Amino acid sequence: MSIRAVVWDVDDTLFDYTTADREGMRSYLTAEGLLSGYGTAEQAVARWREVTDQHWARFSAGGITFEDQRRDRVRAFLEREMTDVEADDWLVRYWPHYEAAWSIFPDVLPVLDALAASHRHAVLSNSSIHVQDYKLRALGLHDRFEAVLCAAELGVSKPEAGAFLAACEALSLPPHQVAYVGDHPEIDGRGAADAGLLSVWIDRYGGTATVELPAGRHRIASLAELPAILGADTRFGARSTFG
Repeated sequence: MSIRAVVWDVDDTLFDYTTADREGMRSYLTAEGLLSGYGTAEQAVARWREVTDQHWARFSAGGITFEDQRRDRVRAFLEREMTDVEADDWLVRYWPHYEAAWSIFPDVLPVLDALAASHRHAVLSNSSIHVQDYKLRALGLHDRFEAVLCAAELGVSKPEAGAFLAACEALSLPPHQVAYVGDHPEIDGRGAADAGLLSVWIDRYGGTATVELPAGRHRIASLAELPAILGADTRFGARSTFG
């Protein structure tokens, strides 16, 4: 099987979302004088991630718009009624703190450089193009990708096969010639495999290292392991220790 293109997830795959979200929220709550209401910074961040996951699941299921899930996260986090304008304003004030903490993982540029001549590249994210296009430009990555596709505009989100097949269509390639790299074992890993792509799950934190993967799905701890899986003609990286 010849893999001709790699489609990438963004958050916690290329972009260190977990760190940016934690540090941005800590900074923002301190500036707003709200941190004491949550006990500790860690408890505040844990609550923010909890409501984020809850309302993101509603959006992924098609129950609400991308904008509404963002506003509902704020209402749930603050535990009070807010108009759309008030919720949007709260997020506008939060954004500079969040963006100040943005960074890519250190293995991203080396692997993109190593695969630049051998593979085409695109992005598929369960977010909106407005958010991810801006993020990729700010991080200096946007020009690395032929296409950037997001669930909010596609009308279908991962792990649905239609999302992955849309990325393949954007590249004019069949699924078996495309690899997908993402950080979530089900949304990314299973979804890509079920859609017929080569599935590569990057398990950066090793929290689920005992999970048994079905045949044909790969788990890596670093993007340095990706070229060997793709069979790329490069000296970069090493074979995955997970198989």
